[in-house]
Amino acid sequence: MAADLSFFQSETAQSLRAEGRAEGRAEDILLLLERRGVAVSGGDRERIVGCADLDVLGVWFSRAITAGSVAEVFGPAEG
Repeated sequence: MAADLSFFQSETAQSLRAEGRAEGRAEDILLLLERRGVAVSGGDRERIVGCADLDVLGVWFSRAITAGSVAEVFGPAEG
């Protein structure tokens, strides 16, 4: 008897995978900043961990490689 694998292709499963990728990327950003000696406030940590947009997290990760502060990671203020 074949197993029903339809769940793994469902929107719910896709959403869970994306959430896991976002959580992993946020952890990577925080680890990178920690290893580079960049101070991260509680509010900044919450902003990073709370972000679910993989594109934004990707930009932040790239900036974290050379940023001297978390403000540089977040980039210029929009407005």
